[in-house]
Amino acid sequence: MALMDKMKQQASQLAQKAQEAGKAGQAKIEDAKAKRSADALLRELGAAVYSQRNGTATGDTDAEIEWLVGELKKHEEENGALATAASSDSTAEESTSAPTSEGITEAPPEGGFKL
Repeated sequence: MALMDKMKQQASQLAQKAQEAGKAGQAKIEDAKAKRSADALLRELGAAVYSQRNGTATGDTDAEIEWLVGELKKHEEENGALATAASSDSTAEESTSAPTSEGITEAPPEGGFKL
């Protein structure tokens, strides 16, 4: 009987860990969807501002910009602050390349450590 109890306990622990992994995976999917949505809004905003600065804006461009800014504010309220280009650029530079003695950048060695 002790063997059967031990097996039930291990099965219960395994099921709990699988459920936790599923929740973590779902959270990552939701984060990716939110980031994709914010990226699309930011891209549209950039295009509208560019057309305005370039002199090719339509009469609706100002209203479109106001709407996009409002949507981005709502997105930030629901999902937290947006990542800025400056913060993501510095992070990307640190993690994606390592300078060599010749000044040529190469990918960092596997394992996530830096030299």
